[in-house]
Amino acid sequence: MIPSHRTPTHPGEILLEEFLVPLGITQVQLAAHIAVPTQRVNELIRGKRGVTPDTAWLLSKAFSTSPEFWLNLQAIYDLSQTRPNRTIRPMRKVS
Repeated sequence: MIPSHRTPTHPGEILLEEFLVPLGITQVQLAAHIAVPTQRVNELIRGKRGVTPDTAWLLSKAFSTSPEFWLNLQAIYDLSQTRPNRTIRPMRKVS
């Protein structure tokens, strides 16, 4: 469920606060471990880049999670950013 009263946390912030900081891993170390440019990891953490399927696979292997975990975080974040301002009533069966 997408929270309506707050913006969901960006996956990059979760990566930093729930994985890198507790494990004492730097962005440079993570980038080297998953063989991607450090800039890619940094942009993800800063919220300037989203989690792609490729990145989801890499992070899932590095942290023993599922790729769906990372993609779901990104999807929830993306949906919250594009929520329409207008109300649309549900369709009803036509008699």
